[in-house]
Amino acid sequence: MTPPIRVLVAKPGLDGHDRGAKVIARALRDAGMEVIYTGLRQTPEMIAEAALQEDVHVVGLSILSGAHLALIPRILEQLRAAAAKSAKA
Repeated sequence: MTPPIRVLVAKPGLDGHDRGAKVIARALRDAGMEVIYTGLRQTPEMIAEAALQEDVHVVGLSILSGAHLALIPRILEQLRAAAAKSAKA
């Protein structure tokens, strides 16, 4: 039996609307995935760190504020930097 897909659901930035993220998290759990929900107002650094610590397969972001153009590149930058660091080790 294969282990379940691990998903991190995060709310970056100052957006305080989390109902959609919680609905998605529950639906993923109901589908058999293991879901880690980080809560509101996460920085890109916090999200990347949580994704690495939890060893997730997928990172799902919920952003209602429209800040995705600024926040997603920062999260990807953090994840890529960590991947490059671990590749050198």
